[in-house]
Amino acid sequence: SDITPLLKDPIAFRTVIDILEAHLKIRSSQIDFIVGLDSRGFLFGPVLAQRLGIGCVLIRKKGKLPGPTESVSYALEYGQAELEIQSDALEPGEKVVLVDDLLATGGTMCAACELMKKLKAEVLECVVVIELKSLKGAEKLKPFPVYSLLQYD
Repeated sequence: SDITPLLKDPIAFRTVIDILEAHLKIRSSQIDFIVGLDSRGFLFGPVLAQRLGIGCVLIRKKGKLPGPTESVSYALEYGQAELEIQSDALEPGEKVVLVDDLLATGGTMCAACELMKKLKAEVLECVVVIELKSLKGAEKLKPFPVYSLLQYD
């Protein structure tokens, strides 16, 4: 569940982007923005957005963004964390795909979906490179569809 070897290998990284791009291209006319999750979603989100010819919006950990923000707190194994997005990052009704490197328990992605609800944006899909199936994160994200490139138990 570590993506660092992937980042060291330009061919492997490009292949991952190619596959994710091909998956999203089918409905790219519907997607207004890719939303990258702090922090490793930032490695995939902007590259995918660039390939699809659309913009990328960032969801950050608390206290990193300038200007007015919306925030959602969520539980971690060791306490609470907060995610934020700029209040004017998305318009109501805009359609987004959320991107991160890993789906484990689904806590972070769930919080990101909550943020989208606050901004009245529509989540088309949650896209991750790796999904740890035994932690049932995708079940927590229902009704939002999850696409993962690699699944491990």
